[in-house]
Amino acid sequence: MRKSILGFAFLLAACSSAKPGAEADSAGHGDMQHAAAATTTPAAKAFEAAADKMHKDMAVILSGDADRDFIRSMIPHHEGAVAMARVALEFGKDPEVRELAKSVVAQQENEIAVMRSWLARRDKAALQNPAEAN
Repeated sequence: MRKSILGFAFLLAACSSAKPGAEADSAGHGDMQHAAAATTTPAAKAFEAAADKMHKDMAVILSGDADRDFIRSMIPHHEGAVAMARVALEFGKDPEVRELAKSVVAQQENEIAVMRSWLARRDKAALQNPAEAN
């Protein structure tokens, strides 16, 4: 678990803001304008695309149900981590980073499955008992 958190932090840092003092956005990731503008490497482009998609997909309409909103926001967040880890696997060379990226993919995909299952059960229960949906 500690490795997964450190790995995710590392991958997220790779896509962190290049602007000092950037205002935080609603997802809590700050202004994710990437230093990739200074470079046009395939890896930079892939990281930027993964981060942009993640932030777009995290823009869910909040329901006020903290459990549901958490799950609906975290699924695209984890999918973004998987996408960034795959970029590291495609372009990275350091064996330690590659192992960490593999671990991130495995753990985050497992957690995505758990969250989708929870959401499906919750949606099914809401359809069967609309009065108890929230």
